[in-house]
Amino acid sequence: MGFIVFTVLLLGKMALLRYFCFGEVSWTRLGSDAASVAVLTSLIALVFPGRGARTAYWLLDALISAILFASTLYFAHFGSMPTYTALLELHQVPQVQSSVQSTMDPAYYLLFADLPILAVLGFFLRRRRVAAATTVSYRRWMALIALIACAGIAANGVRQGLGIENELAAADREGFLGYQVIAAVKAGRESQQASAANLAQTVSEIKALQATFPYRENTGAGTTSAQTSDPARFGAAAGKNLIVLQLEAFQNFPIGLTVGGKEVTPVLNKLSGEGFYFPRVFQQIGQGNTSDAEFMANTSIYPTAKIAMSTGYGDRRLPSLPRLLQLSGYKAYTFHVNDVKFWDRNRLYPALNFDQYFDKPYYTNDHFNEFGASDEELYRFGVEELSKTHASGTPFYAQFVTASSHFPFKVPEDRRRLQVPASLEGTQLGDYLIAANYTDYAIGKLIEGLKQTGLWDDTVLAVYGDHYGLQPDDNDPAWVGKELGIKYDSRVSRLNIPFIVRLPNQEKGKRVEQVGGQLDMMPTIANLLGVRPDAAGIVPFGQDLLHIGRNIVGSRYYLPTGSFFNDDVLYVPGTGFEDGTAISLDTLEPVKDVSPYRSDYDYIMKLMSLSDRYVRQLPKR
Repeated sequence: MGFIVFTVLLLGKMALLRYFCFGEVSWTRLGSDAASVAVLTSLIALVFPGRGARTAYWLLDALISAILFASTLYFAHFGSMPTYTALLELHQVPQVQSSVQSTMDPAYYLLFADLPILAVLGFFLRRRRVAAATTVSYRRWMALIALIACAGIAANGVRQGLGIENELAAADREGFLGYQVIAAVKAGRESQQASAANLAQTVSEIKALQATFPYRENTGAGTTSAQTSDPARFGAAAGKNLIVLQLEAFQNFPIGLTVGGKEVTPVLNKLSGEGFYFPRVFQQIGQGNTSDAEFMANTSIYPTAKIAMSTGYGDRRLPSLPRLLQLSGYKAYTFHVNDVKFWDRNRLYPALNFDQYFDKPYYTNDHFNEFGASDEELYRFGVEELSKTHASGTPFYAQFVTASSHFPFKVPEDRRRLQVPASLEGTQLGDYLIAANYTDYAIGKLIEGLKQTGLWDDTVLAVYGDHYGLQPDDNDPAWVGKELGIKYDSRVSRLNIPFIVRLPNQEKGKRVEQVGGQLDMMPTIANLLGVRPDAAGIVPFGQDLLHIGRNIVGSRYYLPTGSFFNDDVLYVPGTGFEDGTAISLDTLEPVKDVSPYRSDYDYIMKLMSLSDRYVRQLPKR
């Protein structure tokens, strides 16, 4: 009886998960869930006798309920179906409590609705006699038959699901539990592939593959990462200090936007006019979110999207921008107002070889938000420290990771500098614009500090967004577009982030329309500073955006694996390539014929696979 009851209960919870995540319950898909659930419940019937089975069923129900609850909340916040590796990041939740609470739907608690009822029933049934041995034996035979049958059905589904690269499609087709098995099998295969080859062989394969893609239209093919002659602007800022600002949850659309007749980002507007402004750059982060952005901007390596790179690869000796610049005598620092243990940055920063990091204890807490210190305080302290290095005659690379525009974008009343229209008051969009405006204002204070200390004319300033801010479920694209007077797409516009590089005493800015991603930032900056990535053993998976005429930018996690941006479209696969969809980057309208992008799809799938193998093979520290 318990086998049937708990199988039905757990299957109902799987249906709830489908509704919460996919917006519907596809009854034709529930067969996969039923097979996976029946494997677990029949296994308990087989292993535990009598009342022991009842307790085991109850514990299984409670465990699955908690996992599905966490997964539903995860999906609501990140838009991705979590795998078992996401459990390694649960300790991060208290650090972003307000963000998590903002995505909470009381309906999610329905996943626990049966537990108190079962607890009461269990209490009254405790004194009932254990069934006869023959009954137990019968139940075990029935459980064995059910286990064999259901395991066969589930295994067949997993085999089919292994051919689907799109994680959401795989989870929808094979169910939550089947998807976990698929993720584990794929991880095992990738580990075996990495073990079967050596690092030198992998590097050779990477360079050979990149040589087949025509990044430079005038030459027909080949990557720019290892050209024999220096490209134009190489060393335009050689020997200069470098400051990189990673802006929290900062999309590109606020730049140049006016609300109520006032510029949302006047400081960034001015910087984009003075420096190189790349308006068609897209996020590529994985499970590590902000920390993955730091990883990419410093290494030009794809995140695996299976685990935060700081957690999974913080034990490696990562080829990085700090190591490259240290060869030229630079000191490398990183500044962030949060605890360095958040997202395992205490492992990431040594792996990247920063000389020193400055985290929470270094700043005066002005209680801006749940992270503590404001961007203004972050920059005030940073300028003070960098002035000391500058005075010693040592060039520096300084990374600033901001937090004042973190979700849910609540800026204290006394720090607000933008008045939004009444129609946006109290909305997430309105709060986001206020937060973006404050972030911009703080950058202005940083620039003032650099000028006052004599650093401005001797420093390259690079600025980029780490990932999107507006939650898609809370911001209808048509409504956003109408309120702001712009075109807004839930994927293209949402994943579009700014990238600006201003050189000291730059006479004229340039708007560079080349499509790019976060992997392209380090090669672009390295070229301007006159340093070659291969000098530090770096194998870039990105390109110098100033010296290519064509690009392809792979993305996964916030988009399904196999998605990419090229100069024309965003392509997103279905269960395979043929049933995928594309949208024009220029018009934001669907593109009916995806067949011209088959070669780009095949290329980016191979490139991301090689990136995963490469990072797995990097030596440990």
